[in-house]
Amino acid sequence: MRNALPALACLAASLTLAACGTMRYEDTNAAVDARPECASAPSQPNEPVASWCERTQSASWSSERDSQPVDFSGKDEDDR
Repeated sequence: MRNALPALACLAASLTLAACGTMRYEDTNAAVDARPECASAPSQPNEPVASWCERTQSASWSSERDSQPVDFSGKDEDDR
């Protein structure tokens, strides 16, 4: 039980902090798949791949609030 207390405290802190941030994930897989010139692999081993055919992934964490408030009035902006 003594070992479980620090683990529970860490879990509680992680869940609390996770509610305050936003994780954003981006990748270029769909864009590369859409380009027909990227379908063929390089003919030689270690041959460089064109920059527009490189598959990249990135993730970023943000605690900034960039969301807009939700309008529950039921009216369109044109009706105002």
